[in-house]
Amino acid sequence: MINSGKRSDTGVLRRILFSFKKLLCCVFILGLCMTALTGCHGTRERNEFTLPDEFDTSRDYEITFWAKNDTNKTQTDIYAKAISDFEALYPNIHVTIRLYTDYGRIYNDVITNISTNTTPNVCITYPDHIATYLTGENTVVPLDAVMDDKKYGLGGSEVNFDGPTRKEIVPKFLGECMIGEHYYALPYMRSTEACYINKTYVEALGYTVPDELTWDFVWEVSDAATAKNADGTYKVNGQNVMIPFIYKSTDNMMIQYLAQKDAGYTTADGDILIFNDTAFDFLYEIKNHVEKGAFSTFKISSYPANFLNAGQCIFAIDSTAGSTWMGSKAPLSDIAADMFVDFETVVRTIPQCDPSAPKMISQGPSICIFNKEDPQEVLASWLFTQYMLTNDVQTAYAETEGYVPVTTKAQESPKYIDYLARSGEDNKEHYDIKILATRLLLDNITNTFVTPVFNGSASVRDAAGQMIENVTKSVRRKETVDAAYMEKLQTDITSLYRLDRLVPASADGDGETSVKTELPKASKALLITLCTVWILLAGYGIYTLLLKLKKKKD
Repeated sequence: MINSGKRSDTGVLRRILFSFKKLLCCVFILGLCMTALTGCHGTRERNEFTLPDEFDTSRDYEITFWAKNDTNKTQTDIYAKAISDFEALYPNIHVTIRLYTDYGRIYNDVITNISTNTTPNVCITYPDHIATYLTGENTVVPLDAVMDDKKYGLGGSEVNFDGPTRKEIVPKFLGECMIGEHYYALPYMRSTEACYINKTYVEALGYTVPDELTWDFVWEVSDAATAKNADGTYKVNGQNVMIPFIYKSTDNMMIQYLAQKDAGYTTADGDILIFNDTAFDFLYEIKNHVEKGAFSTFKISSYPANFLNAGQCIFAIDSTAGSTWMGSKAPLSDIAADMFVDFETVVRTIPQCDPSAPKMISQGPSICIFNKEDPQEVLASWLFTQYMLTNDVQTAYAETEGYVPVTTKAQESPKYIDYLARSGEDNKEHYDIKILATRLLLDNITNTFVTPVFNGSASVRDAAGQMIENVTKSVRRKETVDAAYMEKLQTDITSLYRLDRLVPASADGDGETSVKTELPKASKALLITLCTVWILLAGYGIYTLLLKLKKKKD
């Protein structure tokens, strides 16, 4: 009986231990899965690519090109001609273009396709987006050595067209394509922001448009323009609608104001400094003018150009690349012809805190190349990318909007110089407002800046604009905007864009800068549990061994 009891107790114990072992194994496997998933938030390793010694012209190559187009047929035609001309030079390379209406859609599709290894070959994008692409393994081709290759690099001996050399790309624009210590893109076009002003209305209010705008001037005139007649119409335009100051990109609005004030935004290492006194003071300033009806944003009211051209806005801030939509004689427009109001339009740099030291953002698309298993396919993509920087493509595309070519080779070409000299000659190709906006950037290249780029920098940029959007909406809803509101705003924005999960970057051995995304608390807890499981499993193993030894003795 005694021996039978021992066997019964041992059997029960074994069943309990077996069930416990199964539970531990399940937790262990789940832990491994979560570790794999959260591992994608780790540091970025530098991608590698080596150009082939020779381009194999005996083979055909199919490459895809993802680009952005604002339903502008002229731009679409330029892309089509560039592809056709390139294919004539390289009959064995066939380019298929896929057009998007905005960069955000390109970004989302690339992120989705990275996981399935179906990225495009060539993509028009922004460095902020590329920084996120780089969290994938060997995704985007680093261009340092590629640009300098004697045969197939910029201006290389074996390239079948007259492209720019590395020295002929505007250094400031090329520098914007550097992430960490390496180049991962080539600049394609550049723009900045401009303030398009209804000079007629400014003077009707008793003011003179200065050569250099200040925030104080814009706010003062905007407030004055909210005055109404007895019948409720606005005095300055006699209409029922007037939003004196509309800003298209509120992220740029906040970023540039902080730069002008030498206040914190982010560091190159990914430290987030945006929630500071200067930012909150600016939000209070915006609050005061929204209460008067003097300010709104694109996301709340619609395109600044629509209000400007209808005589319902005085200061419209938008990209220089949107200049063909601005002014009483704009060749492009989203409003009916009978809504246009005749007025004199002038173009100025964005409002400044210190006009003697202007600061404005540099923006515009760049081109990156995605790595593929076949180096020859990547070389074909690289050749096409270079072709997009030739004079014909650069000049033609720049003439469609207020963009500036990214090469001195194109900027100094007789064709481009002639284009600028013919400002106002017609209301289409030589629309005066468009060329004024172009010259504004050409004259201020040294005054432009870009924000630090890292994995997560796109989220910080969105957060910057969302702060202004939220305050503007809250004021319009008659909500109280005070210190408690600002404290909650910081919490809400941090949560919305997961800013609390971004931690500063560290430099790796070869000088590469990388940024980590902090693990969620649940993942941290799981990793702690995983360590505990290892200890328990080890204890179980020891106990099993002792049980076997005891059995032998019995």
